[in-house]
This record gives sequence, structure tokens and C-alpha cells, in this order.
Amino acid sequence: MTIYQFLLLFLLWVCLPHFCSPEIMFRRTSMPQKRILGARVPRSDGKILHRQKRGWMWNQFFLLEEYTGSDYQYVGKLHSDQDKGDGSLKYILSGDGAGTLFIIDEKTGDIHATRRIDREEKAFYTLRAQAINRRTLRPVEPESEFVIKIHDINDNEPTFPEEIYTASVPEMSVVGTSVVQVTATDADDPSYGNSARVIYSILQGQPYFSVEPETGIIRTALPNMNRENREQYQVVIQAKDMGGQMGGLSGTTTVNITLTDVNDNPPRFPQNTIHLRVLESSPVGTSIGSVKATDADTGENAEVEYRIIDGDGTDMFDIRTEKDTQEGIITVKKPLDYESRRLYTLKVEAENTHVDPRFYYLGPFKDTAIVKISIEDVDEPPVFSRSSYLFEVHEDIEVGTIIGTVMARDPDSTSSPIRFSLDRHTDLDRIFNIYSGNGSLYTSKPLDRELSQWHNLTVIAAEINNPKEMTRVAVFVRILDVNDNAPQFAVFYDTFVCENARPGQLIQTISAVDKDDPLGGQKFFFSLAAVNPNFTVQDNEDNTARILTRKNGFSRHEISTYLLPVVISDNDYPIQSSTGTLTIRVCACDSQGNMQSCSAEALLLPAGLSTGALVAILLCIIILLVIVVLFAALKRQRKKEPLILSKEDIRDNIVSYNDEGGGEEDTQAFDIGTLRNPAAIEEKKLRRDIIPETLFIPRRTPTAPDNTDVRDFINERLKEHDLDPTAPPYDSLATYAYEGNDSIAESLSSLESGTTDGDQNYDYLREWGPRFNKLAEMYGGGESDKDS
Repeated sequence: MTIYQFLLLFLLWVCLPHFCSPEIMFRRTSMPQKRILGARVPRSDGKILHRQKRGWMWNQFFLLEEYTGSDYQYVGKLHSDQDKGDGSLKYILSGDGAGTLFIIDEKTGDIHATRRIDREEKAFYTLRAQAINRRTLRPVEPESEFVIKIHDINDNEPTFPEEIYTASVPEMSVVGTSVVQVTATDADDPSYGNSARVIYSILQGQPYFSVEPETGIIRTALPNMNRENREQYQVVIQAKDMGGQMGGLSGTTTVNITLTDVNDNPPRFPQNTIHLRVLESSPVGTSIGSVKATDADTGENAEVEYRIIDGDGTDMFDIRTEKDTQEGIITVKKPLDYESRRLYTLKVEAENTHVDPRFYYLGPFKDTAIVKISIEDVDEPPVFSRSSYLFEVHEDIEVGTIIGTVMARDPDSTSSPIRFSLDRHTDLDRIFNIYSGNGSLYTSKPLDRELSQWHNLTVIAAEINNPKEMTRVAVFVRILDVNDNAPQFAVFYDTFVCENARPGQLIQTISAVDKDDPLGGQKFFFSLAAVNPNFTVQDNEDNTARILTRKNGFSRHEISTYLLPVVISDNDYPIQSSTGTLTIRVCACDSQGNMQSCSAEALLLPAGLSTGALVAILLCIIILLVIVVLFAALKRQRKKEPLILSKEDIRDNIVSYNDEGGGEEDTQAFDIGTLRNPAAIEEKKLRRDIIPETLFIPRRTPTAPDNTDVRDFINERLKEHDLDPTAPPYDSLATYAYEGNDSIAESLSSLESGTTDGDQNYDYLREWGPRFNKLAEMYGGGESDKDS
């Protein structure tokens, strides 16, 4: 506690009269203890109430808080007028803090506080006092209640609930605009002195802000504070008690103030003229560049809308606003052509979308810039004169006729020559072709509308100097109809006539169809190819006709079927006609004309054969045929046919054994080891392909020694077979794994005999033995015949 605070407390203590008399005397009167004071008050029961005067009176005790002395702090004194000072009375204290915080001298009645008291903890204490006889312990005075009130001193400084405040105020606000209110609290007693009276002042933040001393409201102190110049401010506010007088306690807090944005700045283009470039081949919708106007504001105050307000390219280009980047994106609106125009000029405007009316005087809130767009040349593909072509042609034109011409040009300034071609995926049958030089389409095959009425072709135009630059166009060819098809019956007609038919009776209604499609519609005429005595045709003139009978009665026994040629013709040019033949069967009918039977069975019924008899006859015939076939098969199986019918029938014979070898695992096949080891030869076995008529005893040949050469072995076997009468004269093929020397006869085939220029001499065939005599006679005789 400072000396100024101590002096102030001392002066306050001196000026208060009750602080100067802490002892309160309670004097006894000369009257008895119980006496009546004042008037009598009647009771409802007729008795008079008497008021008793007490022997002591109580007032409040006052005690300063925060006592700093070393002794107990004196509070006051209790005294009864019955206390004669002989120590016969005893004072007793009870209530809040009695015995702990407050103690009393039993003999003198002095009350002391045992420790420092803080008013902010408790402002007053309620106690009860009583004086009793020490010997008898009986009260000499009734118990009475009193209060010890704690007097405040300025021992608490003002405090703010927040250490740091955050506030904001719009920029460009007028002077005196309220920003925020700060409030400090003081724990001292506001009803006693100025200890709790708080005054606010600003320690930091001038000259931008001020504070109201009584309320703590912070206000702007300068006009037109601009956020773009400075956005953040820090203000320090002081709260001081004692009404701000010297010696008062104080507390401070910090207020961070932010200037919020308002739309007080218009958008501005950084350049007055902007240059952009774009290729002439850029498709519609292509972004060619962007423009951006800067705005010092933020948020929605900086939002800008772009538009094209003037220029010679307003029809060719468009602009859209990109919300995220606040840019104006310029796009292609129509196809560009370098050869037509190479430079466009646009006037672009950028304008704020949220304008504050308070700041109209700072406007206008928009800006303009000139955008010049240069078109760059590219090698463009050819351009057709039309987006699609339609050609109409009659189906009867001759092959090679030109049906139409497509035209294309190179849009570039170089004007490269064009080559035309057909996309063969659209003309798989190669019905059409095109002249590559001039784009004329012509037919390469006959046309037929009835097969295909439309042909959808694709023509390709490519630059000769740069074939990669090509363009396609659709060509639709419509085939026009020509009356080249004759009408025919619409359906197959199963027509019959009853045997009991009368003349003029309708037996069939016929109609016709035609593949052609004339403009006036189909119209058919029906007639007979020749006069028919049995039937006639009546044209209904609605593309139908009726077949009528001309005679009375028909007989199935005489004629069972009639053929009626009907001529059908159309009315288009050239007139086409065809003859259709109706097959009319003669049938048995009932009295109402319903057909009963037209089959051959009905014709056989008069002969007396029933259906069962016919079935039985057919079964017998089938059984006989089966027996004959089985007998022939068995007889063929038993019959032996020699390979060579006679000695005179010498020709090439093919013997099929139908015996397939077993491969490498077949151990029963011929073994070459037999040739290597002649001693292992088994006895000769008989042939299995024929049944010999006479069984000859096979000769057993002597075995050759082990060192016999294979050539000698083969020669011996050949000699044995030549001399063996049981060996049949058939060709055989034996593989011995030894080829031997070349044959002196060379090839005996007659296939090459016709290719030789000179005549050949076959006399050497007679030298080969009896087995070649027949060949020698055949070829020798041929030469003699040729000479004769």
C-alpha cells in the first residue's frame, strides 16, 4: 500500500464519528428492569401490554479491511450497566467467526480480530453477545445480535475479462464510428468512495482511435482511413479506478482492430492495349487468351464482369468471366479465315459487380482496354463447296455415265491442287468411281433400284502437295425407278375346280406385285395368253382378277390337272408383262362346293383296291429287294477274282491290301536283319491275298554262310523267283535298303514316250527273258503298224 493510500484511509477514519467511540455503553436506569415505556396498548383479551426496557443497546461495529499491524485489530467493546467492575460478569460471543476470527475478553468485553479481513471475501459478519453471572451462569442480560461491517479500501485494480480483444470497422468510416466497447470490473465496494469508479483512457492507437472515458466505447478518430494503405491497428486501453485520480489503481487491455474492405477502388487494366494471336484453324469455343483488370479491393468488392462493347470482331469473338481468377477469357465465336481477315480489334470493358452507392463519387467503377487479335495462317485442308451432296440418277443409265461432280478448293493463299478419291468402305461393291482431277462421279457397274435405292458415299479431297490435309464430304446417290420389272403373281396359288362346277363359277381370285415403284402407283391388267375353252379371266380393275369356269362339269378320270397361262401387264412405260401359269386340279366336292379329295387314291378306289392292300404290296416289294441285295453281297464275298485274268491281259494293276503298317512298334513286319543274317530266314510262307488252286511244296534253299555279301544274297533270291513256277506274275515292291547299280533298261514308263522326237527301238525287251515277251510284241508290233 502506497503512502497516499495510507493517508487517505487515515483521513477517512478520523472523519467518521463512530470510529472515534468504539466502546458502546449500556447504562441502567433508575427504574426497575421491567418498566413500562410509552402508552398502554390494549389487547384483544382486555389485558394491557407493557414494553420492557433493555439494560443495553447495540449499534454496528465497523472494521477496516486489510489490517497490517502486528497485534490483533481492535473491533469494539461490549459493556453492561450491571457490570460493576468486580469481575462477576462474563461476556460470551457466538456467531460468524466467533472464537476464531473474532475473540472477546470475558471480563472486559473487548472484541478483537485475529487476522486480516478481506472485504471482497465477506462484507459483514453477524454475531450474538450475552452477559452471564460468572457464579450462577445465569444471563443478566438477554442475548442480543449485532453486525460487524467491513469497510472497503482501494486494494483491487480494474480488470478486463479479455486480455486481447479483436474488432473490425469498415474502411473510409466517418469520425466517431463505434468500433467496440471494452468494460473493466473493480472488486472494491462501488457504494463506498471512488474505489470502484473506473475511468477509461487510450495509451496507444492515437490519433486513429479514441475511447469514451465513462463507457469504454472505442471510436474512430480520423476520417477516410484506407484499408489499402494500412489494414491492422493495435490499440491499448487503460481502466483506472478512483475516478482516474492520482493514486488510483489501473489495468490495461489490447484491442486489435482491422479495417474491413469496402468497394472504394475501381478496376484498372494494367495496359491500354493488349495483343493476342490465334491460329485460323482454331475451332469454335477455343480460348485464345485472357485479360485481367486489377482491383485493390478484396472479396466481392473486387469481383469484375468483362464484356465486349465495341470493335470489328464482336461477331467473331466472345468473352466470359472466370470467377476464380477474375479474368476475362476471350474465345472464338465463329470460324476464322486468315485469307479473309488477318487482324481484329476489340474494346473490352471491366466493371465491378458490387458498387457501394456511398462511393459513387470515387467512380466510375469500370475501365476499358483495346484488344488486338492477329490471325495466323495454317495449312488448311480443302473445303468443299457444300456440306453434303445429293445426286439423283435413273437406274437404267449406262456404265461410265457421270452422275454428278463435287467441288473443293484449297483455302490457303498457295491454292494447292486437289485430288479426289472415294472412301471404299462406303462403296464395297465398287459400283461408283470418281475422276481424281475434277471430282466427277460416274458408274462402274449397272445400277438396280430394286437392290438398293440409296447409296451413301464419302468423297475425300486431299492436297496433292500435302496429302495429310484432307477433307471428307457425304454424297447421297438416289436411284430413280425405271419400269424394268414385269409384274408377277403375288403368291403361289393352289387352285382347284369341282367336278360338278357350272359355267361362270368363281374358282380363284388372283393378284400381282411389281418390284417397280411408278409415280402414279401400280396398275395391272390380267388376260389369258390364248382362248381357253375351260376357263376365263375377268379383270376386276383393282389389280385383281377372277378365274371363272366356262363349261359345265369336269372329270378327274379324263383330265386331273389343267394349266392356265395368265398374262399380267403394267401401265408404265415401257410396258412390262409376264405370263404366270395357274395349276388347276380337278377335285371331288360336296353339294356346297367344298373339296373332298383330289389324290390318286380316289382314282384307284373304283378298281377295288383298298389302302391296306396297297400297303401290303409295297411291303412285299421292299422285302424282295432286301433279299436280293443280301444274296448279291454274299455271292460277291465268296467269289474269287484273280489279279490277272489271262496272259493276254497285261496292264498295270493296282492291288489294294488295305493293310496299314504298325509303325516302329510292329515287330511282325519285314526285318532287314534277315538280309544281314540269311540263316535266320524262316520257311517260305504262302501268300494270303489269293487262294492257290494247287499247293506246291516250297523248295528250301540252302543258307548262305555268314560272310555272304548282301548283293549275292539278293541275286540268288531273284534267280529263285524267276525259276519258281508257283510265283504269280504280279508287281511287288520290296525294300532291301540296298539300291544296287543303275538299270541298263532305264525307265520303262510309257508316259514320256510321246515327248521324244525320234522313234525308239524296243528290241532289247526280247533279251530280258520270257516275262517281257509280251511287251516286246506290243511295242514291236506298234512300230510295224506305224510303218505300214
